[in-house]
Formats: sequence, C-alpha cells, structure tokens
Amino acid sequence: MKHITCGRSPFEIGKHHGKVAKDEVIRSLTFYADYFQSKSGLAWSDAVAVAERFLPCLQKHCPHLVEEMRGIASGASLAFGDILALNVRTEISMGLGLVSDGCTSLYWNPMGDRGILAQNWDWETAQRENLVQLQIQQSDGRPALSIVTEAGIIGKIGLNGSGVGVCLNAIRARGVNFARLPVHIALRSVLECTSLQEAVARLQSVGVAASCHILIADSKDACGLECSHADIVELPAQDGIYTHTNHWLKPHSGPDGPITESVFLQDSVPRLSRLDELLANDSMKTSVSDKEGMLQTGMSAVEKMLDDEENFPESINKSTSADSSVATLFSIVMDLANQEAKVRIGRPTEAVEAFVLQVV
Repeated sequence: MKHITCGRSPFEIGKHHGKVAKDEVIRSLTFYADYFQSKSGLAWSDAVAVAERFLPCLQKHCPHLVEEMRGIASGASLAFGDILALNVRTEISMGLGLVSDGCTSLYWNPMGDRGILAQNWDWETAQRENLVQLQIQQSDGRPALSIVTEAGIIGKIGLNGSGVGVCLNAIRARGVNFARLPVHIALRSVLECTSLQEAVARLQSVGVAASCHILIADSKDACGLECSHADIVELPAQDGIYTHTNHWLKPHSGPDGPITESVFLQDSVPRLSRLDELLANDSMKTSVSDKEGMLQTGMSAVEKMLDDEENFPESINKSTSADSSVATLFSIVMDLANQEAKVRIGRPTEAVEAFVLQVV
C-alpha cells in the first residue's frame, strides 16, 4: 500500500496525491465505472453528471476541498468530473440504492480520558489494491490528519492532530440532498475540526447528503451521527462505550414523513450483538493500575475483537463467500490521546501489511 505525505496548498496536496497514486486512482475509477454498470446499468458519464450537482454546495462550504480534488485530477491526468464522482460514490451507491458495503465500528473509553476508536472496513476485495494512506499537512491552519482511504477519495477513516477521529458505517436508504455535504466530504470535514463538539456542530449545520452512520470521537467522548438525506440523529456514547454496524438504531424522517431503510446486510444485527457481547466480556476488564498500561491492554483487546469470526464468513472479521466478494479490507484501532493508530491491511487475521499510523 502506498503511504503518501502531502502538504502546502489544497491544489498541491491533491496534485501530489494524484501523481504518486496515479495507477491506484485510475484503477479506483475503473472499478466504480465497471461496478455501477454491472449492478445497475449506470454509465460513468451519468455518475459524473450526478456528482456535478454537488458543486454549488461544495463551492459554498469547502472550496479548498474542491481545489484539492482538482489537484488530484491534474496529478493523475484525469478529468475533474471523474475525481468528483469518486468522492460522491456513496451518494450514487446508497442514496440511489445501487450497491452496498458493510463495516463494524466501536468506541471504548473505560478510563474516561484515553478513548480508543476502532473499525473494520468491509468492501469489495478488488479495491484492496487501491487503498492508500494519506498524511496531510495543511498550510491554512487546519489540523494535520492521517487517513486510510481509496485512492482519489479525499476523506475516509482516520484521525487528526487534535485527537479527533472518525469512522464510517454504510446505511442504505434512498434519497440524496445536493445541498448537503457528500458523505466522504463530511468525513474529511470532521477531521478539519479541533474537537468532537465542533465536528458534530459542523455536520449538523450543513447536513449530510445521503444515508450513513458517522462515528466521531476524541480521547474523552464519542458521538454517533445517524444521517439521512433529510436529518441527523445524535447517539451519544454510554458510559464510555459505543457500537454500530450497518442499520439505523433510531427512526428517521423528513418533510414527507418517515424515511424507510433497507437493511441490506442481514449480518448487521448479529455483528452488533456480538460486538456488544465482546465489550461486556470480563476479558475487557483489566487490573493494570497505570493508565498507559490500561491503554495498551485496551488496544490489544479491541484488536482481538476485530479478529472475531463468530458467524463466519459474515462475522465482524468478514470473509468472502460463494454469495459475496466483500471482505474486511482493513482494520484500524486509534489511540486518540496519542494521535496514532494501528492499521492492518486485509482481513486482520490474515493481514498482508501492518503499520502504525501517526499524525505529525
């Protein structure tokens, strides 16, 4: 996997991303063009046309991120519309109801000030070769950040130099609001905030364009945001613990009434139950007296939870099957107090690469 350090202006950040990961960006574009076509008959040109409808919102709320995407297009020798479409792939897939991906996320903070944020990210195995790690130093005063993402996409799962971290769970419910932030842009916007409270307020203010669950955390607390194209419902952590998978836990509604969710992954409820069971297990309790020891014990315990294979292959540690080509593509466990994370690429029990991600 490529590890890319970007800096200076938004355009230069994007251009370096696009240049270094040109092959991966092109493969990402090809993957989604083929995927949308095979699943729904949607041509890539139509996906680009959908994406362009977001430009007024993006120019209003985050013009610097538009410039970063223009930079990626320049560096990878692609059209800007192609990069924009990559960055709104959730709106095309979830909001238009074409495809699905699954994930399991959690927050664990038994000490009160040493929060651990973690996730398994599950998606089509063909995209594993197109994952990149981005280390971004911004010149405009926004926090430095580090994420694991699909090449060409400027926001996904990671943390920043202020100790704010973010995870994502896909939810399928029809509806797209072009006046709100696309999901992956919303994730990036979270990591441009200096506190949990600022990040939640930002998304509540602007809104999220399509259905998803975004888990935002810092070293002291966490808050889940269940999003639809019409509303955002906050779910605070309870006693330092928070879990979520790929279905809504609360009802959602818009101007036309209740919003209907399609529970597209039948394993979502069992995975959530299993996660809660593991967190309640005595093995999650530690007698280590010093906080650093407790943190390391907790990090190791959470890593083992993400290894769990109960109900295999539709387990927390997901594998492909005769009916599905989706598996866990990476696992991440974040130490938000120290602004670093342990990452394993591939199924965590069969990792092809492991590294420590640090925000510097």
